[in-house]
Amino acid sequence: QQSSLCLRSLGLSPSLSFLASLSFSGLTRSSSSLLQRQLNILPSFGFLFDIDGVLVRGKTPIPAAKTAFQKLVNSQGQFLVPVVFVTNAGNCLRQKKADQLSHLLGVPVSKQVVMSHSPLRMFKRYHEKCVLVSGQGPLLDIARDLGFCQPITIETLREKHPLLDVVDHDRRPNVLVSIFFCFKILSVVLFGEPVRWETNLQLIIDVLLTSGYPGNPYHHENYPHIPVLACNMDLMWVAEAQSPRFGHGTFMVCLENIYKKITGKDLKYEVLMGKPSKLTYQYAEYLIRAQAAERQWKQPIQTLYAVGDNLMTDVYGANLYNRYLEENSRKDNSWENELASAAAAHCRSVLVCTGVYNPHAEVPLDTRESITETVFHGHRDFRFDPGLVEPDHIVPDVDAAVDLVFQLENFAPN
Repeated sequence: QQSSLCLRSLGLSPSLSFLASLSFSGLTRSSSSLLQRQLNILPSFGFLFDIDGVLVRGKTPIPAAKTAFQKLVNSQGQFLVPVVFVTNAGNCLRQKKADQLSHLLGVPVSKQVVMSHSPLRMFKRYHEKCVLVSGQGPLLDIARDLGFCQPITIETLREKHPLLDVVDHDRRPNVLVSIFFCFKILSVVLFGEPVRWETNLQLIIDVLLTSGYPGNPYHHENYPHIPVLACNMDLMWVAEAQSPRFGHGTFMVCLENIYKKITGKDLKYEVLMGKPSKLTYQYAEYLIRAQAAERQWKQPIQTLYAVGDNLMTDVYGANLYNRYLEENSRKDNSWENELASAAAAHCRSVLVCTGVYNPHAEVPLDTRESITETVFHGHRDFRFDPGLVEPDHIVPDVDAAVDLVFQLENFAPN
């Protein structure tokens, strides 16, 4: 309203289309300065974009994505607002994902990518230790890029202890010997869903029940077990298939239940990261602020808009982080101090209809009656709360999301 009054006092129309093309050449310097402040030409907000189901399906770009990003960059290819891509994928290096996005979207993407494993850079107390890594892709390269000095893959462990992997009879060793393995595994890092689930489940359980010496007999009294750090809790995700596929969260459900079935105790995580974890949103906000500082945008970033397709990760995570910001409960462990405390005031969830979310099936008229803990797809360690899976906004696609946010923020870049 103040913007409209300001414009009308100058005899100008307050329409957004007019604001976007407004030239200040005929205004006095003081009037121009006032108008710029009212029109929010400098961003006081940032975008957190999910990738799968929002920008791409599998390797195919969603058509609305290119249209959306044409609005987010200027003629020199610079972003007009701070943008971070927050994905729960973790099967490649961050730079490779950035290169893929640059190619798919036609805009330069470099440092502003948060993979599910990105916050592991902050957990330096594990970097010097021997860690077992599970997942797929260039796991050793990813682990070393994050700072780990002694990563060991499941496949390497299997080669050192061939007697442990016997579910597939065709892979059982002919000679019953085991190679001496001198390293004690001090922690387990779950990067993402593996290819051979039975092998990974078996060997991870072996490591946990032997306190890092998988060739030894089980000792159930060793509890709590050695630290487990897990990335990406997505139960399901969307690729080219018509229905969602198993995600790493499904693998974690299997691991947790096998451990409890054998021991009678809960598998405990040292840290969970990837959406909806608060750690991931803290790290993403840190990158948002870093972009604003690099571009010398003086406006403080007040609001984050998290655009995603999954109620249980994108919406839940954004709403959970918004609750954290509004409660101002910013007392955490040492790694957060490296990033500086959160500075945004709000994190708003924007749900698109191009991925996991089905507007005809997943949003009940009465969440109290229609959603119960028995169908909660979030991770076991995240409390079910119907309010956290209610998006602030629902839009058809990412292009509509960008239009909506520009309108909400009255943003009209030069």
